[in-house]
Amino acid sequence: MKEYATIRERTEALEDQILSPLAAKSREARREHPMEECPFRTKFQRDRDRILHAKCFRRLKHKTQVYITSGDHYRTRMTHSLEVAQISRTIARGLRLNEDLTEAIALGHDVGHTPFGHSGEAVMQDLTGHFRHNEQSLRVVKYLEKQGKGLNLTEETMDGILNHSGKGRAKTLEGRIVHTADRIAYLSHDYDDSLRAGLLERDGLPTEVFETLGYDTSQMITTMVADMIEASAGTGDIRQSPEVRAAMDTFRQFMFQHIYLSDVLAHERAQASFVLRSLYEHFRDHFLELPEHFVRQEERWSREQILTDYIAGLTDSYALQLFNKIFLPPLWTLRER
Repeated sequence: MKEYATIRERTEALEDQILSPLAAKSREARREHPMEECPFRTKFQRDRDRILHAKCFRRLKHKTQVYITSGDHYRTRMTHSLEVAQISRTIARGLRLNEDLTEAIALGHDVGHTPFGHSGEAVMQDLTGHFRHNEQSLRVVKYLEKQGKGLNLTEETMDGILNHSGKGRAKTLEGRIVHTADRIAYLSHDYDDSLRAGLLERDGLPTEVFETLGYDTSQMITTMVADMIEASAGTGDIRQSPEVRAAMDTFRQFMFQHIYLSDVLAHERAQASFVLRSLYEHFRDHFLELPEHFVRQEERWSREQILTDYIAGLTDSYALQLFNKIFLPPLWTLRER
């Protein structure tokens, strides 16, 4: 039995033996800034760990997925990212692709999301003229983390983060898995949260969705995951069957119409919009009030870009704290005389 100098080298050799020839191999991964290798972890494992321990990932626990005013059991951006990672790993294992790479991409895919979910992204798009959370996620891991140094992730992980949504297409099959696993997760779990919130009835989805995907979130996820594995096997790409893809498209259209852009959440969206607009305009006019490490980047990036980075990086709770501090008068407790 061959001896290896490090555990990492043994893992790299196992990838060659076990994974599909189409899988991304950690030994071949490259970073923009070369660094000494870890004796225990592969490059993709280090990417995963760097994202997991980053401030941008911790902030996701206080960023809205769909419901701004929610209870303990509703999804946040963090729990969504963990669910995407689990779904992605299952698909990757079924296709003998690199699970560590899919997990790294999945954990990092939403770190550029704004506070207040879809509402916040729409506001930033309107204020800046161009804002895409996938592009901002790449910017966060490449430049903004560690006060402007970035995480120095591999090219494969960054490519997957950038192309998990939008018109781009990931170069790796692992990145393409996350693109669809993201949709599997948010459709199923946003539906589950909508039931919990009382905004949908259990029989309220289009018949096509139930008949094709199943009648509860567990069935839905199982159907979509199994379909991806079966449809992709032996094709050299990541695919879905036409029937499941059509049902998912119908599901997505329904959720946008009845939940994401619905009238019932219009007041919450208006409140979120007002808070972010107010903060953006305040710091645009009082740029030096931003944290010092943002102000120091003025020569490197424009004020507009720095302002976008700061506002997009806020959590829901901190955005509200800032709003109260800047715009609301203090409340004084009257003493009895």
